[in-house]
Amino acid sequence: MPAVRPEPAAATNDAPTHVRGAYGSAPDLVMHSMLGIGGLFEEMASYGTSRAALIANTGIELAALDDPAARMTHQQKILLFRNVQRLSPHPGVGLFAGQRQRLSDFGVFGYALASSATLGDALAFGVKHVRLAGPVLEKSLRVEDDVAIFEGHDPFELGELLPLVSEFWFSSTHSILGRILERPFPSRRLLLPYPAPKHAPLYSETFQCRVEFDAGTMQWHFDAALLKEKCPNANPITARMCADFCHRMLQSFNDEPELIRTVRSACLNSVGGFPSLVEVAARINVSPRTLHRRLAESGISYQAILDDVRRRLAEEYLRNTALSVEEIAARTGFSEASNFRKAYKKWTRELPADYRRRTSPWAN
Repeated sequence: MPAVRPEPAAATNDAPTHVRGAYGSAPDLVMHSMLGIGGLFEEMASYGTSRAALIANTGIELAALDDPAARMTHQQKILLFRNVQRLSPHPGVGLFAGQRQRLSDFGVFGYALASSATLGDALAFGVKHVRLAGPVLEKSLRVEDDVAIFEGHDPFELGELLPLVSEFWFSSTHSILGRILERPFPSRRLLLPYPAPKHAPLYSETFQCRVEFDAGTMQWHFDAALLKEKCPNANPITARMCADFCHRMLQSFNDEPELIRTVRSACLNSVGGFPSLVEVAARINVSPRTLHRRLAESGISYQAILDDVRRRLAEEYLRNTALSVEEIAARTGFSEASNFRKAYKKWTRELPADYRRRTSPWAN
């Protein structure tokens, strides 16, 4: 029996022969979202460990754990794992925590996986956009003959933390794949680069396959035929919307300085209205004056970033929904539709109705 049995929950082309999700940044520049760590907190809570204790001395604020716009640095995420390792009474915490993972823990990224046409589509999308899920390890997927291989890479030399981090990643992936397919996910073989720990039998119980330690590599093998299996909750419209959103976010990750990406994300993911510069500064642990200065050094203002986010959201709604201009105005932070129209014309030199008429099937 698995250590924690995956429970059923959500999710046409074959996966590429080789797909890799790369960092492309030095460790002190890597920022992580709060996605994908819910299982750790749930598992530690079952041992009586509070969320406050888990983030002690990390610099992560308690409110940030429930804030979709919040970000943490790579170092903060490493400190979080260190706290888990130090406070857990169970050596197999990474395996158990990973099995608790749900698709909803990954936000729109998770829904994009679940709504993919096939498992191969879901995995190709997942590896390509893995940075949205805030990974610690670098990850790749390839197919060799009849075997699909997930491989982990440790670019930041985690040392004694590597077993915990790899356990959590492989177990989380195992759980998520089971939830996408709505049945336990079958494994072939698991190879790990570190010595067998005392809780080694838990690996076989969780993955139901042969596990090899001191293997000199970090790989998880499964039957490549599974890549063609249809996802029971495939939805092409949802998949396209989620994929487009994630693609745009990933493009902003690649094309902008880290600070601008962080501020843009805070605006885009804000709940209950757009944040002020003061609120964004508090979320990323700098003073408003410092944030203003650093943005100025990058040749942009907070207002310019906010206006760009509002414009992009407006165009998304105008092009892809039947929402009225009044409803779109409210969702983009305007109290009056007339103010929204004026702002939109200032940004684009055309009225919202004109843009919808040009681009949207909802105009007909």
